[in-house]
Amino acid sequence: MSTALENTPVAAGAWLITVTEGAVKEIRRVMGEQAMPETTFLRIGIAAGGCSGFQYSLGFDDKFDAAKDHMGEQHGLKVAVDKKSALYLEGTVIDFYEGLERRGFTFNNPNVVKSCGCGSSFSA
Repeated sequence: MSTALENTPVAAGAWLITVTEGAVKEIRRVMGEQAMPETTFLRIGIAAGGCSGFQYSLGFDDKFDAAKDHMGEQHGLKVAVDKKSALYLEGTVIDFYEGLERRGFTFNNPNVVKSCGCGSSFSA
């Protein structure tokens, strides 16, 4: 059963995943463009797929389930990770890269055993 976001504890101190200031800035830019409500938070997870077994997922959500999710805060942005994905994502740093050759989110995941050239698919 989902609970209201306002009633969930936000972890202070150590958190499973680090979302850099640059990534938060880009996420907030998108949230502003889409005029998302204040209850919206970033959901990070993994899904089966990609050429190496798993792929990262980033999305927006407003439903939190304390039995299934971890909730934290990074640079003022609320972030949720489902507990199954957390097993594969602990210690991951998410950044936003903007260069001449490409632009997008990058994942530095210490749990990765093998990844593919696209950078969004991995095995752990």
